[in-house]
Amino acid sequence: MYIFLCAVLLLVLGYIFYGKFVEKVFGIMPEKATPAIKYSDGVDFVALPVWKVFLIQFLNIAGLGPVFGAVLGAVYGPVALLWIVFGSIFAGGVHDYMTGMFSVRFKGKTMDFMVKKLLHKKLSVLFALFLALILVLVGAVFALNPAKMLADIFNMPLVLWCCIIFGYYFLTTVLPVDKVIGKFYPFFAALLIGVTIALLVCLFGMGREWFAEPTFANLHPANKPIFPLMFITIACGALSGFHSTQSPIMARCLTNEKDGRVVFYGTMILEGFIALVWATLGIAFYQNQGIYYETVTKLGQGGVIGQISTNLLGHIGGILTILSVVVLSVTSGDTAFRSARLTLAEVFKINQKNLLKRFVLSACILSVGIFFTMVDITTLWMYFGWTNQTLAMISLWTASIWLKKKNKCYLITLLPALFMTMVSLTYILSDKIGFRIDLFVAKIISVVIAAGFLALFFVKTKTTKNKSNDNV
Repeated sequence: MYIFLCAVLLLVLGYIFYGKFVEKVFGIMPEKATPAIKYSDGVDFVALPVWKVFLIQFLNIAGLGPVFGAVLGAVYGPVALLWIVFGSIFAGGVHDYMTGMFSVRFKGKTMDFMVKKLLHKKLSVLFALFLALILVLVGAVFALNPAKMLADIFNMPLVLWCCIIFGYYFLTTVLPVDKVIGKFYPFFAALLIGVTIALLVCLFGMGREWFAEPTFANLHPANKPIFPLMFITIACGALSGFHSTQSPIMARCLTNEKDGRVVFYGTMILEGFIALVWATLGIAFYQNQGIYYETVTKLGQGGVIGQISTNLLGHIGGILTILSVVVLSVTSGDTAFRSARLTLAEVFKINQKNLLKRFVLSACILSVGIFFTMVDITTLWMYFGWTNQTLAMISLWTASIWLKKKNKCYLITLLPALFMTMVSLTYILSDKIGFRIDLFVAKIISVVIAAGFLALFFVKTKTTKNKSNDNV
């Protein structure tokens, strides 16, 4: 129990002190008109109250990650909590704040704009197309998984639920952000938070020690290595590149830069808390890592979630928990498609205030998503964990270049960028989906390449200085 409570306390302190430090490094301009005010169009640029922006941003970035990733990552034991806490504070929170505030500061642009200005123009086009493909893939999976859950609960055909979800996706992708997302998502977020608190109360009422083996050693029954696997498995609860694709949606609704810390850094800390709860639930409920591992392997994360929630909250509570997970998935899926629309509209300069153009672009994007649900995307999805953290790595390097050019404390992004470079490279070099190189050799190669990136970073930034805090 004390490990969990200390972890929560660290998250809170991280938000109060380190979050404030990151905000100071970025240099907010409360007097500057935000995109929501300056470019208001009634579609994507719509001013919303900060509490709504916070809850919507939280729901957008969460997806299945802080639940599914934490449940699977907890197989390693309490050490998973360390990555969730320190990842959220020093990597995920910084990543989300910087990418979110870049969008607020620079006309609500998506991350490929920063890549274009700071890295390479042609690279930005490839980066944007890569983003759009990943977003459509995410949207398809985030439609298929909840459709399967709903089909099991209500004993209705899977194809029917897929049609319902994609119909909903089309509406939320085309309609102005305040019509559906702005009205209903805060309540969906409240449902998720309420269920999490209920499970936490039940956890306190279990009457036994939560961590049967209170150690930060590797407790994985199959002895899978913590580095790099755990840092790929637990993404959205600690650090996720997917978040950088979601932040521009709410960056176009924020009315003052001073609210950026609570909206972008704060939602990452809240997501870290959700991941902490689910990782702890997995360890505490089964009490034995071997049994836990067998259960996850046999039932999958969804089965574990259903088993834990039904046992702790009863049949009705279990259904509500599963529905909250469905909401997590669906509400991140629809904003994934919306973000894909925004990204492609920027690349090809398609006016999104025009309903017909917005309609056609959305229809094309969703058609690709529907196609993905009809083919076997299992192998492709296996690469998502790697591409997700690679995307975070690229965003952190980009932020580091900007901070260095502005003569700001670039170490806040450079250090996590270096770490994630080694994680991503080691994973793709050693894993079965990659090159299957010996793990030790893969680590050495990743260190060498990361050192090369570091050298390029200093070469690229040593002679360039910007005069204005307003210019990229």
